[in-house]
Amino acid sequence: MPLPRQPSHLPIEIHDPAAPDEVTVVPLKIEDWLTVIIMGLLALITFANVLVRYFSDQSFAWTEEFSVFLMIALALVAGSASVARNRQIRIEFFADSGPPARQRALARFGAIMVFVLFALIAVLSSRMVYDDIRYGETSPGIGVPQWWYTIWLPVMSVAIAGRALGLFIRRGRRA
Repeated sequence: MPLPRQPSHLPIEIHDPAAPDEVTVVPLKIEDWLTVIIMGLLALITFANVLVRYFSDQSFAWTEEFSVFLMIALALVAGSASVARNRQIRIEFFADSGPPARQRALARFGAIMVFVLFALIAVLSSRMVYDDIRYGETSPGIGVPQWWYTIWLPVMSVAIAGRALGLFIRRGRRA
């Protein structure tokens, strides 16, 4: 069943999931391919672990730890994609009602708040990575350096903050 036609004053990208992506400076295909790669790795690791458990009554000790890391990475990559595509969670009753100037102002406010939040997370999590390196923390399951896992939180937080800043700029350019 086709989607009902939206009033012309509402932005189409919020209501139509089939609408094409906006043009961004950094291609959105990066997040798309990272999602595919992470999901593929999760499937392969889980499948290999199931086969090993079935045939040997043993399991790979590293799979659970690595799978948890991949799921967190997947959530961060998906968060970056949702911010870039302006699909993050919001109360649509407020965000999509009223005159276009109000909608634009709320969209810009939301984007700048996401930017501030993830910039703050990037700064604070960088301190955590520094502490992991300084104190030689190792992962609980397989004993690899903990920073191998934690380094991705500040990296992806910077990516999400950058996507939010890009959304803020794009919403400011709209008439």
